[in-house]
Amino acid sequence: MSTETLGNGDGALQGQFWMTREPMSPQSCPSRWGHHPEDVININVGGLRRRLSSSALSKFPDTRLGRLLSCDSEESILQLCDDYDVSAREFYFDRNPGFFLYVLHFYQTGKLHVMEELCVFSFCQEIEYWGINEFFLDSCCSYRYHERKLESRHHNWDEESEVSSVDTSPDEISDINHDLLRYSTLRCGNLRKRLWLTMENPGYSIPSKLFSFVSISVVLVSIATMCIHSMPEYQEVDENGNVLDEPILHKLEYFCISWFTFEVSSRLLLSPNPRKFFKHPLNLIDIVSVLPFYFTLLVDVTMGSDSELGNLGKVVQVFRLMRIFRVLKLARHSTGLRSLGATLKVNCYREVGILLLYLAVGVSVFSGVAYTAEKEEDVGFDTIPACWWWGTVSMTTVGYGDVVPVTVAGKLAASGCILGGILVVALPITIIFNKFSHFYRKQKALEAAVRNSGKKEGLGHESSELSFGKATKDVFFF
Repeated sequence: MSTETLGNGDGALQGQFWMTREPMSPQSCPSRWGHHPEDVININVGGLRRRLSSSALSKFPDTRLGRLLSCDSEESILQLCDDYDVSAREFYFDRNPGFFLYVLHFYQTGKLHVMEELCVFSFCQEIEYWGINEFFLDSCCSYRYHERKLESRHHNWDEESEVSSVDTSPDEISDINHDLLRYSTLRCGNLRKRLWLTMENPGYSIPSKLFSFVSISVVLVSIATMCIHSMPEYQEVDENGNVLDEPILHKLEYFCISWFTFEVSSRLLLSPNPRKFFKHPLNLIDIVSVLPFYFTLLVDVTMGSDSELGNLGKVVQVFRLMRIFRVLKLARHSTGLRSLGATLKVNCYREVGILLLYLAVGVSVFSGVAYTAEKEEDVGFDTIPACWWWGTVSMTTVGYGDVVPVTVAGKLAASGCILGGILVVALPITIIFNKFSHFYRKQKALEAAVRNSGKKEGLGHESSELSFGKATKDVFFF
């Protein structure tokens, strides 16, 4: 068998070795080499050649080189290395030769050290390839390695969570341009494109700014109408005792619903991609804001008043209550609201989970202590579940004062509950606020960059709206 290797020096490029290999005979199987301490094998990593004893490799049988000793076929060898020479007992690996020096040191000492030249994730990939666990990191490098790993994950939280950034805005603009090109294949495409940009992009033209202003005004009027309707002085009662809408409020409600219906239907008809329309959270909010009205209207027309509906009447009341979701329509016009939703759902779910866990543990502990101290005083601490309300308002430092301890032990427990709540709530809230601020700044920068780059095409604000759709996907739960 002839063997040729290129680049045997330490500075050789990876992958610069070629050889011809003859079929491996049973007599030459590695399993027949034995495990005598004097047995050695040759390792060639990117041109860097080193010799290792079988005894050193056998100490770590779960690593890639350690598993070579147990190989008994050609296929099993090629699963662990890139090439091999049986007669020379040399195995070839197309990997980083600089890092392999750290691997050699690991087999000699049993301790792994961090290679400063590699980023932390490249280092993770290398030790994973060689089958070396992070557990073997020496104490001098372990803390620094894990600290850098957490720091890198913190800096890349938006990329890992598919959050849009300024660096990706050219690709996002390209996707939006691709959607806009769909209008060229549609009937009345140019007209539909201008109308769609007028509805979606407040910076497109003066009519688009006027449309955005009217849309926000109608949302505010709808919310105000719903709130005023709950006031007794604006309610009317018929001869059967049923509450009726005040005529002016009733007409305003119909006008707002008509406008919302016009908005959502127009956006659907003018959208360049109807399939994407139903995946956008802001469009789902628009649909949910009008569905309760039509459902209750259908029930009232076909089945009568709430008193005649029985249990179905309660369902109708729930649907009427869902009108409060109209306030979320303001998120279409507010970067801050969209950023808050995306931050809580996509980027801070761990912190929110930790916050809820801390509160649950604290409420359970202090409620039990307060129950033990106050159960005989008849002040509202009758059961531990009854104390949960007191524990919740105390840990969140709200303190309604409807239930208060009267004994010394109960007051001490309340003091500990309040102090613990300050620490428990403050720490996760700080992290959430920092992430929200970071996300909000990047989103504003992205909107400015997209607006400047797409001004001539009339993209502007809507480009950032659509690109933000990828970041806020599934933010609102409907």
